[in-house]
Amino acid sequence: MLSVRNLSVRYNGRLALEDVSFELQGGHMLGVIGPNGAGKTTLIRAISGVVPPAAGTLEVDGQNLAALSSQQRAQKMAVVPQARNLPPAFTAWETVLLGRTPYLNWLGTLSEQDEAICKRVMERTGTLELAERRTSELSGGEQQRLLLARALAQQTALLLLDEPTTHLDLHYQYSLMDQVQTLVRQDGMTALVALHDLNLAARYCDRLMLLVGGKLCVFGTPDNVLKADILSPAFGLTLKVLRPEGDGTLVIPKP
Repeated sequence: MLSVRNLSVRYNGRLALEDVSFELQGGHMLGVIGPNGAGKTTLIRAISGVVPPAAGTLEVDGQNLAALSSQQRAQKMAVVPQARNLPPAFTAWETVLLGRTPYLNWLGTLSEQDEAICKRVMERTGTLELAERRTSELSGGEQQRLLLARALAQQTALLLLDEPTTHLDLHYQYSLMDQVQTLVRQDGMTALVALHDLNLAARYCDRLMLLVGGKLCVFGTPDNVLKADILSPAFGLTLKVLRPEGDGTLVIPKP
C-alpha cells in the first residue's frame, strides 16, 4: 500500500534521511524505532507532505504522492502528530470535525453524514463524553485520544502516528496502542508508528524498521530487528533482549 523508494530529505544543508526504501502492505502496523535524531519524525513529515523530498518517490496504492494535491493526500492518509498543539478555544467536537475538512465543498459546509462519522469515531475512541469541553481543559491522554479521533474522521486507509505515547502514563500508552492495533487487525487499516519505547514496538508492531543517522539499518519482523547486537550500537547502550516463553519480547539495559 505504501511504497518508499530511495527517499532522501535535507534539513539545513544536511541529510536528515538518506536513500531510505521500504514497502508497507495493507493491514500491517510498522514501528519506526531509533535514537533521537535518527529521522523518525522526518520520515512521517516527508510521507505526509510537510517536508519535500530531496530525492526519491513516495506512492500510496500506486499513486505518486507528489502528483496529488494536499486535499487528495489528506484523503489518502491521516496524521496523529507528536505535539498536542490543539486550538485551545475549540471544543473536542469542533476539533474532531476538522478531520472532515478534506471532504467539504467549497462553502465548507458540514453534512449530517460528516457529523455522523465524527460521532462514531468519538464513540470508538472514548471521546464523545468530552465533546463540549474545551481542548485546553483536557488531560494529555484525553488530547491524544482526541487527535486519534480527528485522524479517524478523515476515513483514510493509512494512519501515520508520530510518537503518540510520549508524555502519557502507562494506562494511556497501552490504551492508545490497543486502539490502533484494533484498527489495523479488525478494520484493515495500515499504520506507521514512530516509537521510542522498544517494548511497545515489540508488543504491537508486525514489522519494525530501525533508523540511525537518517539511514535505514534493519527492516523486518520484531524478532529479526530486536536483537542485542543490533540495538546496542544503534542506541549507544548495552542492551539485553529477553523472550520469556509466552510473554513476548522485553528489551532492558544490561547491568
